[in-house]
Amino acid sequence: MIFSSGLFLFLFLGVSLIYALLQKATTARILFVTLFSYYFYYKSSGFYFVLLALVTLTDFCIGHYIHHVKMLGENSKKEHDKKYYDTMAKLFVALSLIIDLGMLGYFKYTNFFGSLFCEASSWIPDVKMIWKDLDIFLPVGVSFFTFQSLSYTIDIYRGRIKPLGNLLDYAFYVSFFPQLVAGPIVRASDFIPQIRRKLVVTNEMLGSGMFFIIAGLFKKAVISDYISVNFVERVFDLPTLYSGMENLLAVYGYTLQIYCDFSGYSDMAIGIALLLGFEFPKNFDAPYKSKSVTEFWRRWHISLSSWLKDYLYISLGGNRKGKFRQYVNLMLTMLLGGLWHGASLTFILWGGIHGLFLCLDKMWHTLVPALSPLTYLGKNAKTPNWAVRYLLFPLTGLITFHVACACWVLFRASNLKTAGEIFGQIFTSLDFNILIQWIGSYCGVATLMILGFVLHFSPKEWSDRTRKAMGYLPLPVTALILVVVIWIVIQVKSSEVQPFIYFQF
Repeated sequence: MIFSSGLFLFLFLGVSLIYALLQKATTARILFVTLFSYYFYYKSSGFYFVLLALVTLTDFCIGHYIHHVKMLGENSKKEHDKKYYDTMAKLFVALSLIIDLGMLGYFKYTNFFGSLFCEASSWIPDVKMIWKDLDIFLPVGVSFFTFQSLSYTIDIYRGRIKPLGNLLDYAFYVSFFPQLVAGPIVRASDFIPQIRRKLVVTNEMLGSGMFFIIAGLFKKAVISDYISVNFVERVFDLPTLYSGMENLLAVYGYTLQIYCDFSGYSDMAIGIALLLGFEFPKNFDAPYKSKSVTEFWRRWHISLSSWLKDYLYISLGGNRKGKFRQYVNLMLTMLLGGLWHGASLTFILWGGIHGLFLCLDKMWHTLVPALSPLTYLGKNAKTPNWAVRYLLFPLTGLITFHVACACWVLFRASNLKTAGEIFGQIFTSLDFNILIQWIGSYCGVATLMILGFVLHFSPKEWSDRTRKAMGYLPLPVTALILVVVIWIVIQVKSSEVQPFIYFQF
């Protein structure tokens, strides 16, 4: 059940009609969408939809227990009792972590850590352990809905939200189908207040929703799928058969592909949610425009990076315990962030390199703040002068872009050997004369890559104006635009609809 498939678009039309009929019957509407969400998940992972139900039931109950003991502690006059109840609340949070992360660990990391342990044991004299991979199916989206559910129990402990009054509302929150299998990771504090508010879909929401769906569909099914099937996959599968220039272009191609694929999914999820009357936070903000790796992670997969910051980095101590501890916390957060993406050394190394550059950003900012892009980033940003704007930013932006590109090689390569072959081809057999031949041979790929990067680096005001303009268009005109985009998708697709990359995480 993929957003860019005809099956989903057809089913969603029917769901929308029933949803509109239930506009004033709030409980019936919530139940209907929850049932469809479970069906949606069943189509991707079969019987494993019970895992979704298990996480929902356990965290719903644990959330109530946490709130109950926290209230007992606050109402108690004895300091001893306050500490006791706070310890009990922490134990319930730990139970939520054990259930959610334990389930995630079993399905995603059992074979990885099993084989890693056996390899490590080979260094012990007279010990030789052999690991045989277990036949474990990885349910789609398990990394996303476990993190989303954890935000609920942790936020209750931190006093940011109160537990929901009924299980149906919580099941609706955890299973809401637009972001169920690949994000964005929506915080309980952001979503829960929207569940039972009066259902209103304004013209602006309708126009924005259609804009995001059309943009996401174009990014995913036109740009990402085409350059992937017709060029990127071929090079990454057998990099030594291609020249250094072709390997470099494949790296640039994958850099665009993964952005269009994942941001395309997020756009469609945000658009579908808007059509149903719900607002999701932005998940991508032109990340390749970043002038530092720190800024990159404020623009790339925003819901995950902010989740890791709030629930992991800050929990580890953040920047509150000195510079050295801050660097350690950054590295640990990014190493675990890499592991979250996949059970492979390539993902861990990918996260480690990003962590290293985050530390370098902080060091550079401490040593030379006037020449640090971080000085001009955030709420207290200073206004850059002409030298910073036109000399420093282009240089640091170019460096940041190529750091991201190099890291994407590790992210995409099946193993370290393949990644090494790609880098080897680029640095040993790079011939710029091949570029003209490549454009002639891969005219369609080259055109879409240029178009994709031009759209990405275009001024933000262009897309904002287009999105707002769609709110003023008559519904038949908007529907016609969607039909035209679907027709373009049909014309350019060269194979079956490709799954979204982040489904594997």
